[in-house]
Amino acid sequence: MSHPALSPHPLIRTAMTFAPRIRYLLAAAAGSAALALGFAGGIIGLAGLSAAGTFAMLAVLIFGLSASHGRSYRDLQGQIAEFIAHDASPSFTTDAEGEIGTCNHAAEGRFGACAGQTLAATLTEVFANPAAILFRLQNRAEATGAAHEDLVTRRGHVRLAVHRVGEAGFLWRLEDMAERAAGGRGAETISIPMLTVSKTGTILFMNEALRRLVGARVRTLDRIFADLPVRPGEEHEISGAKGPVRALVASVESAGGRRELYFLPAAETAGHSADPTAFETLPVALLRLDAEGRLCEANRAARTLLGEARPGTELANLLEGLGRPVGDWLADTIAGRGNRRPEVLRVRRTDADTYLQVTLTRVIQDGQPALVAVLSDATQFKTLEAQFVQSQKMQAIGQLAGGVAHDFNNLLTAISGHCDLLLLRHDKGDPDYGDLVQINQNANRAASLVGQLLAFSRKQTLTPTVLDLRDTLSDLAHLLNRLVGERVRLTLSHDPDLSPIRADKRQLEQVIMNLVVNARDAMPEGGEIRIETETVTLSEEMRRDRATLAPGDYVVVRVSDEGTGIAPKQLPKIFEPFFTTKRQGEGTGLGLSTAYGIVKQTGGFIFCDSVQGRGSTFTLFFPAYDQPDEAVAEPAPVPAPRRTSQNGEGVVLLVEDEAPVRAFASRALRMRGYTVIEAESAEEALAMLEDDRLAVDVFVTDVIMPGMDGPSWVREALKERPDTRVVFVSGYSEESLTQNRERIPNSVFLPKPFSLSELTATVRGQLH
Repeated sequence: MSHPALSPHPLIRTAMTFAPRIRYLLAAAAGSAALALGFAGGIIGLAGLSAAGTFAMLAVLIFGLSASHGRSYRDLQGQIAEFIAHDASPSFTTDAEGEIGTCNHAAEGRFGACAGQTLAATLTEVFANPAAILFRLQNRAEATGAAHEDLVTRRGHVRLAVHRVGEAGFLWRLEDMAERAAGGRGAETISIPMLTVSKTGTILFMNEALRRLVGARVRTLDRIFADLPVRPGEEHEISGAKGPVRALVASVESAGGRRELYFLPAAETAGHSADPTAFETLPVALLRLDAEGRLCEANRAARTLLGEARPGTELANLLEGLGRPVGDWLADTIAGRGNRRPEVLRVRRTDADTYLQVTLTRVIQDGQPALVAVLSDATQFKTLEAQFVQSQKMQAIGQLAGGVAHDFNNLLTAISGHCDLLLLRHDKGDPDYGDLVQINQNANRAASLVGQLLAFSRKQTLTPTVLDLRDTLSDLAHLLNRLVGERVRLTLSHDPDLSPIRADKRQLEQVIMNLVVNARDAMPEGGEIRIETETVTLSEEMRRDRATLAPGDYVVVRVSDEGTGIAPKQLPKIFEPFFTTKRQGEGTGLGLSTAYGIVKQTGGFIFCDSVQGRGSTFTLFFPAYDQPDEAVAEPAPVPAPRRTSQNGEGVVLLVEDEAPVRAFASRALRMRGYTVIEAESAEEALAMLEDDRLAVDVFVTDVIMPGMDGPSWVREALKERPDTRVVFVSGYSEESLTQNRERIPNSVFLPKPFSLSELTATVRGQLH
């Protein structure tokens, strides 16, 4: 609506401001005229006369402009009154103080003659505290021009809307909103009893059908239900006006934590509704089934969840997911053996995964038992549950992988170690030399596989250094080109301002090789693999795939292919160990899980985007390393060893609970000239060291042992022998030792499996 009163000219707005003060202008004009008469003929008289004329003209001008605006505003009020006169909803105009100027026929019919009253007093019978609501809405309308709120009242849901009119006027409209019911019908008009309850249990609204059933309007659920708490989908006993009534209760979540409860008495659920459209339009998904579990009827809400559901279809053909046949569950309920416990089932639809919570209730229809099923969407809940179960499963697999890798590392240490001992006694011309080499190579391959398990469980030992990925990938490019073959092109693209990262170079190369090999296998007909790097700055948190990336600088590596892609159902599983889409014998399923473990242990993130038939892109985020270049630390001066012979002279206390590993290590050290004292436990080692006459140069000890662990007994022993060097060995990662090593001087770590030369070189390094 466009009207001069809505947007008055600035001059008129000024005149309206000064209109209440016209009497002061007139008084000033009269005073000036009196002054002119007193000094007639002089300069003062002329000045007074001029001032009197000015004040008088100004008063006339202000009066004229304000009167004109008043007529315009009254004309506007008339137009508004004519505009809202026939509106079906009560409407009012008020001034800034809330006094009603006009109201339409609907307002007069509902509230009586209200002109001249305040709107707050008029709406007292609608709202408990209308003044607060009106003040809130009027403030918003003054700021934005209009405002509205949807409110729950004793008579149901209403919408109160306000529009600013002119400088200080407001147009209000009170609209009764239909309750949630299909077909546009209000809750007061449907035959099925229903109520709206707050999250605190207060009843906010009851429709006419429920008021007739109960006999009065009540305010709390305990006045209706004899058996609280309310369990949606189950039958409850209602305290009716004519005695207890059994009814099936269905629940629909509403805004603000409210719930709408619908009551389906036995007659309704059996198919004898007083309102034939109530079942169809009810906003609760309902199915009627016969005694054999065949669908008789599905209402509109149920068809939305199930898709096409034709009468006569068996429920087992619509839903799946029980550990036992759906037919058995239906038969138990028909026979009265069911405990009415809801079950979560999956809809047999191919377009999307939809899970429903289904509650069955036995009813009597035409003298025969039948079933009513109440459905509610449980997809979000089931998705969260699946994510939690997956997280627990991955954690359990990681723990299992770490434990298995530890045991295998002990076995491989013994196998490869004794193989090394045999190779020392055979030259290349010996007939057995080739067999021993094969044993040694296969033991190394097994050690590599165990390393992948440790990588997945993030328990491997990393040696991080500051890397420039441009140099790392350039060094790796020759090997990658050999891996991809002739039909696949490999292209590298780098950000010229790429930041460095801190990672284990060998392990990072393993990640890139795994991703490139997978990309090659996804393109049997050939194609292009692209490796791109760039520096990305996140100004705020980035959430993806249940991971949260903190703000900061990241180095991003993308490995893209043009292959067959990954199916959406398989995409969440690709980082699981032993999961593979390749045929049996073509892959171990450890490549991506290894990459995942290495990236996560490095402090990075890995994500996958894939479209079937178009290819996949793996994106790796590594925190940018922004510290100064690492300086090579000068070796700290160490105490001179008691024995300095290069021939391996020295006393070694070997503590290892695995007998095969202990046997190999002791023989290897003795062959290099060391004196070896063996102990199979920490307690036995401490007992030996109680003899002050025993001189020991190096402790070689396992980290994890039954009873006292390696770091604990070493700390105890170093109290009396502080200059003794220590070599810790373990099938777990060095990370498990980090906290203890900070308090243990002169110690190094040797991961299992280790070879004869690695063991002897480490001990010699500690002595010299």
